[in-house]
Amino acid sequence: MKYTCNRAPMGWNSYDYYDTTVTEADVLRNAQWMKEHLLSSGYEYVVIDIEWYAKDAGTRRNEWQYIPFGDEEMDEYGRLLPDPKRFPSSAGGNGFKPLADKVHSMGLKFGIHIMRGIPRAAAHNHLPIYGCKGITADLVADPFSISKWNPDMYGIRKDVPGAYEYYRSIIDLYASWGVDFIKCDDICNTNMYPHNPYSAAHEVEYLARAIEESGRDIVLSLSPGPALFEHADHYDKYANMWRITDDFWDKWELLKDMFSRCHLWEGKTHPGSFPDCDMLTIGMLGKGFGGEAWHTHFTSDEVRTMLTLWCVFGSPLMIGSELELLNEEEISVLTDPVLMKIHSCDFTAREERLNNDEAVWSTENKNTGEKYYALFNLSEEERTVEINGLSANLRPHASKVITAK
Repeated sequence: MKYTCNRAPMGWNSYDYYDTTVTEADVLRNAQWMKEHLLSSGYEYVVIDIEWYAKDAGTRRNEWQYIPFGDEEMDEYGRLLPDPKRFPSSAGGNGFKPLADKVHSMGLKFGIHIMRGIPRAAAHNHLPIYGCKGITADLVADPFSISKWNPDMYGIRKDVPGAYEYYRSIIDLYASWGVDFIKCDDICNTNMYPHNPYSAAHEVEYLARAIEESGRDIVLSLSPGPALFEHADHYDKYANMWRITDDFWDKWELLKDMFSRCHLWEGKTHPGSFPDCDMLTIGMLGKGFGGEAWHTHFTSDEVRTMLTLWCVFGSPLMIGSELELLNEEEISVLTDPVLMKIHSCDFTAREERLNNDEAVWSTENKNTGEKYYALFNLSEEERTVEINGLSANLRPHASKVITAK
């Protein structure tokens, strides 16, 4: 049975600020800040995003985000390991265990990003599959199943000896490190193949089975989006989170579009299963993307609208910025007591209205009778938004949560 939790996962992810360049020191610094400022509000996951195994990550950012045929740290069974230069405690075969132990000692949980499949280098070098005598990586790799944006991996073939066993070997390794969260990429929507955009459904099942058989509670998060609504039941059965959008950034048109995506996925949130609106683009972003870091292009009203929609809808809350650089206003909205209250499966949300100018959601706790309305002005003019005799006068792109009478 998959891991079940009553609130969508909350925490920090390294991608929006560091891209591929995050280091052990960066992770620990953000973890310590989360412990001191956000843990009491429910933020607990510390997630290292893409290419933690790449020794040359970020060195040619003006040419490549992910360097073709890059230099990767890997064991003799084709399992990727942390780059010991960026993650020095991983040296000597320790993997992420020492870092995970430090994160756990803060009362937090530890997560990593992976690409689906098996490293191309493992297949090209015919490395053995752990625990499978006579079976090598080239026999389980599917050379026709690749990512259109990352060159590191081949997909895993379906129903061939060693295919599931490879996934079991990496999940057992991650469990031994103390991993609590896995974000698997190029799997929720394999958009290289428009005729079959969920071509990796069997790999989702392999991952879910391996996590269950590992005996460790691990959140399984699927990326990238947009998730395919016709496969909603499959995501729900095998995963904890699935991205309902492609990469979300700090642009109003993307935030406004998220209301339509939440409209589509309304009612699919329940304990252990969470459609994912992607990371919160708040604070300072983009240090690792080859230019200057920038402060979110969202206004303070838009930041609150983003948080309010994510919370009332029940999306995971993963902060993508450098936590130490958040300002007091941003910390306040991230820890808003009402938003934190309604961001729970104790509350059942429903979209009441959506048009080009405004949106209204309601959310109710059936046990306590508490009910709130989230009112949103999606227009470019000041506007009064009303519902059931209640109203709020809102600036453009602003929102307000009010208690139902």
